[in-house]
Amino acid sequence: MYRILVVCMGNICRSPLAESVMQADLARLQLTHSVEVDSAGTYGGHQGEKPDRRAIELARSRGYAQIETQRARRVRTQDFESFDLILAMDRHNLDHLRQQCPPDQQHKLHLFLNYAGLAAPDEVPDPYYGNAEGFSAVLDLCERGSQGVLRRVALELA
Repeated sequence: MYRILVVCMGNICRSPLAESVMQADLARLQLTHSVEVDSAGTYGGHQGEKPDRRAIELARSRGYAQIETQRARRVRTQDFESFDLILAMDRHNLDHLRQQCPPDQQHKLHLFLNYAGLAAPDEVPDPYYGNAEGFSAVLDLCERGSQGVLRRVALELA
């Protein structure tokens, strides 16, 4: 099983949205038997909480009901070993992951949008302190990014 971890700061906005989109895309592409996706945060202050209600409402409105089952968690030391690919939503969280990650696992760390093949923007902005339009823009980026990531992973698995 190929395992992907999507990471933002609190694991209540960006990474749960990306995880939900990727779960739906994996089902659509019939890859659920060979690829697994999870999400986590570099900050543990929301551990055990559901995603932000704005993220849940938006995801449900676009057909990603799976987001309601997610609970925030912090990146664990064992994640660096157990995941094949760890995708940060922005440079700040990528830097945090690089500080935690053992040297022999650093090759697994990438920016979500860069790994997806999207040149610009290269970061998914944090919508937490913004409005509904910010969440919608993040979900748009997650949808575009998910397709690129899963296309690339499918080629690696072929």
